[in-house]
Amino acid sequence: MGRGRAKAKQTKVARELKYNAPQTDLERLQQELSGGRTSTRVDEDDDPYASWSDDSKY
Repeated sequence: MGRGRAKAKQTKVARELKYNAPQTDLERLQQELSGGRTSTRVDEDDDPYASWSDDSKY
């Protein structure tokens, strides 16, 4: 017993996600799909802490 309230909450959240989807930023999506510079991957050249690394230990 006691699962009813949790299940009702899960159902409510699922219904909100299904029917009330957040607005999509289409311009940002287009940038990402076209290969714009919006990547979250950090290259070695862009790493501000690369100079702190001491690879000689390993």
